[in-house]
Formats: sequence, structure tokens, C-alpha cells
Amino acid sequence: MKAAVFHKIGDISVDNVDDPRIEMPDDMIIRVTSTAICGSDLHIYNGFFPQVRDMIMGHEFMGVVEETGAAVTKFKKGDRVVVPFVIACGQCFFCAHGQHPHCEQTNPGLYGPEGHIAKGKGSGLFGFTDMYGGYSGGQAEYVRVPKANTGPMLIPDGISDEEVLFLTDIFPTGWSAVEWANVRPGSTVAIFGSGPVGLMAQKAAWLHGAERVIAIDPVEYRLAKARDVNKVETINANDENLFEKIREMTGGRGTDCAIDAVGMEAERSTLDKLKAVINAEKGSVKAMESCFEAVRRGGNVSVVGVYGSNYDNFPVAQLFEKGLTVRFGQAYVIHYIKELFEIVRNGKVKLNDIITHRLPLADAARAYDMFKKKEDDCVKVVLKP
Repeated sequence: MKAAVFHKIGDISVDNVDDPRIEMPDDMIIRVTSTAICGSDLHIYNGFFPQVRDMIMGHEFMGVVEETGAAVTKFKKGDRVVVPFVIACGQCFFCAHGQHPHCEQTNPGLYGPEGHIAKGKGSGLFGFTDMYGGYSGGQAEYVRVPKANTGPMLIPDGISDEEVLFLTDIFPTGWSAVEWANVRPGSTVAIFGSGPVGLMAQKAAWLHGAERVIAIDPVEYRLAKARDVNKVETINANDENLFEKIREMTGGRGTDCAIDAVGMEAERSTLDKLKAVINAEKGSVKAMESCFEAVRRGGNVSVVGVYGSNYDNFPVAQLFEKGLTVRFGQAYVIHYIKELFEIVRNGKVKLNDIITHRLPLADAARAYDMFKKKEDDCVKVVLKP
């Protein structure tokens, strides 16, 4: 089969690879009909998450069931399914508490309670390095889906791939961000990042009853997309009066809630890059620090942008002084997927309006390069195997 294969930093190609096969009784094989490139994929492509061996990329995918293991009871050949990016057993302590990204069973090589940079990691993830189980991803013609009774969701006829594809990751991630930031009716929300996750967080904020949603991003075409599809207020992140403007918009206090939908690859200065080298840091916490600055005293911050490093000079004193509540982590996609599917099916939200490029899987290498370089006003790429 054909698949988008990571070889080394900056090197992804579409190669002929072996077809996946059933390895465990609760596996299934699906024929991929749609898959997308996520900002998190760029963390591997850019070397922020190390990966030594070749790996099939992609954790946003859906398709048609081709084969099931003997223990698969939820699906049969021919079913259409959307597949969450988290691989979870459904039976351990964390799965029983709806915390599937912390599953104890699906990353046996590196799982542990520590949560350190190189050990004590969480659950298995599709196409996201050997640190998270080394599972092949879905930017391919076919993919093996382990623990098939737990994560995937049946999609009925009459609903297109693009209406539900983003239930795999970015919409549940945006929803988790808004839930964790305690967005409520009447809240003002600052969302840093208007890439795919930031755009989904903006949608989720309105669905939670936010009174004002302010999008912040350094890229003007992404701010234009946010205004167009989500009707939010926008400020360029490079505005030298950014925080003064946010406070002017909120009675001098700052927003009730702030969301980091950027993560460690925020734009940064040469000095910031030098500091990162000296401190052996990957990327920057600039976006997170911006949330701490923008939110009001006693406010809530959620961080769904990915971080894979520890950071020196973290502003603990500011968090204490302002009395902030901060929550981090991988989205609870399996926990939320049924609820969010109903929201989509009932027409309460439109997800596919963020797609800017639809390309064949054969163009994956070009798509990664375009997405990384922010060329051709690229916001979200969907690949068709």
C-alpha cells in the first residue's frame, strides 16, 4: 500500500509499504477514505519530538472496515468509522474514569506514572513516535486499529467524511480546551492560535455561551479565516500593544479565560531561540506565557498546544500572584466523541469550513512543506488515499 512515511527531520515521502494485518483479536483493519495533517504532525516533521526509525504518519483519519479480529464486537466489514487519535483499552483505571490519554495498557514500552520527557509516558497514539507506542498512523491507504471496541465510532450513511473527520482530534481538542478553561455563558475568552485547533476552540467557545471570543495569531490570513468562519474579534500577536488592547476590551481586567492552542512552536525571537539552546529546551512557552498575561486575576487557563520539554524561568510567581487555575493535556477525545457527533449531526456547528486544501495522498510531502511554511494561505489539509 501507499503511505506517508517519516524518515528524518524534514523528510516525509509517500512510499510503498507492507499492508497492515490483524495482530491481536481486538484489532481491525480499515481502508482510509480521508485523513488530515495536524499541527502536532509538524512537531515530528520539525524534530521537536524525536523519531529515529521510519514511521507512517497521521492521527486524524477515518474509513471503512475491511477486516476485524475475532474479539471485535462493535463493528463489521463495510462499516464506516471515525477513529480517535488516542488508543485506549477501555478497561484500566484511567479509561474507567474517562481519562483515555492516560491508558495503562496501550504503551507498554514507556508507560508510567512519572510523565517525564523520556519515560513514564501516556497511552498509545497513532503515528506519533515510538514514545507513544510506535503505532503506524493513518496517512495511508490502510491502517491497523488496535483496541477497536473502545475508540472508533460508527458513522451512519448520509454524513460526509469532511463533516465528521475532525472528531478524530481537533474538535474534541478545542472542546476540551474550552471545558478546561471553564468557559461559561457570558465569559470573555482569549484564544492564542488560529490554526486548526484554535479555530475549533473558537467554535466550542461560542457553543459554551461565551459573550466575546478574541483570537490572537501572528499570521494575518489565519486571523482572516477566524473572522470569516467563526465571527470572532482578532488581534495580531505581534501587536506591541497586544495585552493593553485585551485589557481595554475587558474593563481593564483581562479575559475570564485564556487558551493556548499553539504549543511549543510559537513564533519567537532570535534571543528566545538562543535561550532555548542554552537551556536545552525544545521551542518556547511564549504562547502559554501570553495566556497568563492576558487572563484576569482569578481566571482560568487551558493548554492544549503540545509541549515536549521542560522550561527554565517559568512564571510561577505570576500564576501565584494572579491566582490562576491552569490545566494541561491531551484531549479527552474518546470521552467527548459521542456528544460532539450529535452536535455536528444536529447542525449546531460546521467543522469543514476550515479546510483550505484537499489533495491526494500522493502529494503528502508537498502538503507538509506547504503547511509548515504557511504557503498558499494553508490552514488545514485533507488527504485522500
